[in-house]
Amino acid sequence: MDSDSSLLIQELAQTLYEKKARNIIALDVKQISSETHFILIADGNVERHVIAIAHEIRDVMKKKRRRLVHSQGMEHGDWIVLDFFDVVVHLFISRMREKYQLERFWESAKIIDIEFNFSSSSRG
Repeated sequence: MDSDSSLLIQELAQTLYEKKARNIIALDVKQISSETHFILIADGNVERHVIAIAHEIRDVMKKKRRRLVHSQGMEHGDWIVLDFFDVVVHLFISRMREKYQLERFWESAKIIDIEFNFSSSSRG
């Protein structure tokens, strides 16, 4: 993975962490998907929490001048998909994530090691 992509995935994962998302996983799917290069999956406590996380991810990507190609689920918040073409973010409430277990679809994907900054002041 090139350094720009690595930094982007790390920053998005850190944003998820700082917004108190749980079970954060980042996958490199370049070799197995023609749709995207990276997938991030995380879950939040309740629908409003998931929607707030999604807004923060959109803001981070907007600041990086990354265009949101497609989004789905913002009105309900139980499963939100944010597609930025080469990065797709899936955000769930816990029971929906358990039900669909998206990670199984990309079992042969490379799991990206994420280095979280646990001393982040916004974590409280």
